[in-house]
Amino acid sequence: MSELNQNVENGAASPGRRRFIGAATATAAGLTIAPGVMLYEVAHGRAEDQAASSAVRWGMLVDASKCATGCDDCVTACNTENGLTPVAESSNPRQAPQWIRKLELQDPLTQMQTNLPMMCQHCAEPPCVDVCPTGASFKRADGLVLVNRHTCIGCRYCMMACPYKARSLVHEPLNDTQKPDVPRGIGCVESCTFCVQKIDRGDGTTACVEACTAAGHNALIFGDMNDPESEISKKLRELPTKQVRADLNLNLGVRYHGI
Repeated sequence: MSELNQNVENGAASPGRRRFIGAATATAAGLTIAPGVMLYEVAHGRAEDQAASSAVRWGMLVDASKCATGCDDCVTACNTENGLTPVAESSNPRQAPQWIRKLELQDPLTQMQTNLPMMCQHCAEPPCVDVCPTGASFKRADGLVLVNRHTCIGCRYCMMACPYKARSLVHEPLNDTQKPDVPRGIGCVESCTFCVQKIDRGDGTTACVEACTAAGHNALIFGDMNDPESEISKKLRELPTKQVRADLNLNLGVRYHGI
């Protein structure tokens, strides 16, 4: 029996071979346990010691009473941060991606108008994840609902399942505005990520919140809803808030005051 056969028979292997087998096993386990998670983390260069933790639940509080009519600073900041083409500059505005959009609502009885920023609600029980056939739509341990562009096949089941019309398909070739830390691709579905790249860098906030604060409106607050000492947790205790379509029992990561 050759030395190689003896090593195999005895269960021995070179350090290099053991490393290869270990890596292959980890890869298979990663894809089996949580489809899309590993590939997304690799794409963002996330280290093991920076893994998302279930101790954190990222969320946003929208104070509609402070959201100014005609202001779209949050939309502009989102487009700039994530390399999105503004609707007005798109060759097909009806198909242009909008990770955050401003809705103008009017009460039919009082005629009172309300501005409502709408984005992915980062549900704790996301319907988009339930219907995805490839596992491309997934929820991170810290509550972020994301899409892995490497495994998204553009079937758009998630778009139909989302009650908030928060997802869009990339129809056009991406231009030079695409950012290296925000992977996108034609034929893939995408939506608000709560600026996951900023979170993973440790910024602790989103581009839309920064823009709203800089404009002096302070209508958006972002933070860890699991931390009782965070600003968002304190505000959630102080203010009456609602979840859009609370009847669906999705436990949203976005809460609204003033609607």
